Amino acid sequence: MSSMIIPILLLISFFAFIVFILKGGNLTIGLFVMAIIWSIIGLVPFNTAIKKVFTEPALNYGPTIIYIIFGSWFGRVLVESGIASSISEETNKIGKNKPLISAILVLLVTSFIFVSAYGVGSVIAIGVILLPILLSIGIPRDLALTTFCLAIGAPMYVNVVLFNQIKPFFPSVTYDTKYLSFGWIAAIVQIVFVILLLILNRKKIDITKAHENLEIIGAETGDNSIKKVSKFSYIVPIIPVAMNMLFKWDAVPALTLATIIAMILTNQMSNYKKFVSFLDNTIKKSISDIAGLIMFLMALTMFTGAASINASQFKPLFSAILPHSHLLLAIIFGVLAPLALFRGPLHVWGAGAATAAVLSGTHLFSDYFLLPLLLIPSLLAISTDVTQSWNIWGLDYMKVDTKSFLKYGVPVMWIVSIINEIIAYFFFG
Repeated sequence: MSSMIIPILLLISFFAFIVFILKGGNLTIGLFVMAIIWSIIGLVPFNTAIKKVFTEPALNYGPTIIYIIFGSWFGRVLVESGIASSISEETNKIGKNKPLISAILVLLVTSFIFVSAYGVGSVIAIGVILLPILLSIGIPRDLALTTFCLAIGAPMYVNVVLFNQIKPFFPSVTYDTKYLSFGWIAAIVQIVFVILLLILNRKKIDITKAHENLEIIGAETGDNSIKKVSKFSYIVPIIPVAMNMLFKWDAVPALTLATIIAMILTNQMSNYKKFVSFLDNTIKKSISDIAGLIMFLMALTMFTGAASINASQFKPLFSAILPHSHLLLAIIFGVLAPLALFRGPLHVWGAGAATAAVLSGTHLFSDYFLLPLLLIPSLLAISTDVTQSWNIWGLDYMKVDTKSFLKYGVPVMWIVSIINEIIAYFFFG
């Protein structure tokens, strides 16, 4: 009897967790409480829970936190050194008299920067530069914001910081050529569809509305704040990924090398005092950017520990209801991808944390297949969900209503999700 009661109670608590998240509940609190509840319902012995749920998962997550710290620091250095703003300004100059081309270049630059940069702080710092550029060439506010956010989401397939946030669910997957071959193709698919969205709405570009839109958001159009840096520094954002793909470097030395090169090329190391000041400033800001994220991930890994212990409870159920065809499962996840919205059951940094942990724990499918299976709908949410931190900032900054943002973003990301799920099947199915 207990073999039936326990899975039912776990599922009830899971759906209660979904409701809690959809009503705007705090994810960190929710995940920590779920770790306790699932330990109790699953009859996990007290000492086992202390060790396997609340101690070892958090301690074992240490390396991932290091990756996130170095990634956040690198992103902050790109912003504070002037590399990001300089690339943006050059892009604006190139397409000054061709609005559509200029807008496409801005989106490509956005994706290029966020191949390695990460975090709401970096998004805001880049957004206050690039979004006014899009408005100044006549792009409507809602279209400008949506395409900008979708362009940030595209490179998250290969962003080492985000990869290391999802890796704990699927520990056997490594950030290597096997994964990156898929990641780059999936990222290109998304950025292509973002550009298509812009092209299909090109008739809405109206340069006569530029001044009005800039006034609405209170943006400055001057370039006095743009730092002049060497054009050689424009290659810096791609260095971490290139070092991994070409020389198999780990993310920490790759990010460190890129950060040092960025500081050298922008004269931040021209004298000791300046170097120390810049170093202290970027480190403090980068850690501040991710402080809340780190505690959220600590709660997440504790819940993952509890879910892994209870995963065997769900194996008979999942074996019965999940299709054994990898292709069919990939298509189903693509079609259901919008369930990741509002931190739903397919968003691994929301209620989908339980979905990911349980699916991985059942060992019905390989980690290499499951990671993209759940990452794809999660990136739909990161790109266009109104619960994502930088999307919330963008809506407020650009004075755009939620309905317009979702209207542009969700259909595009839904198509992208289905395509990328099928691509994932061909790589890992």
